[in-house]
Amino acid sequence: MGNALIIAEHSGGKLKKATLSVISFTRQLCGRRGIGYDLVVVGKGVAAAAADAARYGAANVFTIDGDAWANYLAQPYANALGDLAAETEADYIVTSAGTFGKDCLPRVACQLVAGMVADCIALTGEDEILFKRPMYAGNIIATVRAHTDPVAITVRTTEFDDAAPMDSVTPITAVDASPGTSDVRFVSLELTQSERPELTDAEVVVSGGRGLKDGSRFYEVMEPLADALGAAIGASRAAVDSWAEVPNDLQVGQTGKVVAPNLYFAVAISGAIQHLAGMKNSKTIVAVNTNGDEPIFQVADYGLVADAFKAVPELVEKLRAL
Repeated sequence: MGNALIIAEHSGGKLKKATLSVISFTRQLCGRRGIGYDLVVVGKGVAAAAADAARYGAANVFTIDGDAWANYLAQPYANALGDLAAETEADYIVTSAGTFGKDCLPRVACQLVAGMVADCIALTGEDEILFKRPMYAGNIIATVRAHTDPVAITVRTTEFDDAAPMDSVTPITAVDASPGTSDVRFVSLELTQSERPELTDAEVVVSGGRGLKDGSRFYEVMEPLADALGAAIGASRAAVDSWAEVPNDLQVGQTGKVVAPNLYFAVAISGAIQHLAGMKNSKTIVAVNTNGDEPIFQVADYGLVADAFKAVPELVEKLRAL
């Protein structure tokens, strides 16, 4: 068929923001190749998410629905998605470079004996399609040529705008897929419940670093600021590694989550390369630190050399007054 196959991520009956960015990337890719794209939605009870996916201009929307897909496990998902990609003769299998994509898509690529382009941030080339991806915490941008057919691609979604829905609605086709055999079984899932926006989807992110001294003071400073701005809370790797109260899922950086909100507050964060790799594409960056020579000020749009324990509460008071 020569189409691209987008593996959709979804929650609450809607496509995740990351998938909308993947659709934007895939539209660019398919426009250059003169081909279309399909979407596949996997899980249990995915009718609502599939209906949402049908609004985004795909040639086909496939569903893989049932008890075997109720909880994510890499091997069953990869087996079913690899079979579907082979059946539809997809030239490209695309998903986001988030936790799911990093875990699942390399397995799909292995099953298909396909080349893998990870963390793609742009397309380039004239006579052929080449892919750009960051290396060494974003200090080098590599240009990659894929020699295989098909090609598996994970997309750094912070580099692409959300796709807009189309006027037409795509038919939805249920796929009879097999999870295959697996040495892994699902035991339990512990979800962190929060009324705050999801870190990777938030328009505003406030992150704290090791300069906040300890885990309890971290929250004393960051939670009022997040509440005042309607923001998600993030943290540097140093904060996550130092204090048990600050969980790993708050980490922003090369080995954490990559974010690009409209507004990013870096509070008591020095700005190590690892952290900058996860947030430097934010639209507006505000830094608060007692040391004006820290690297964070080199990427900040606004910088305040001040004690965060004094400056942030004063800022919160003024925000609340507004």
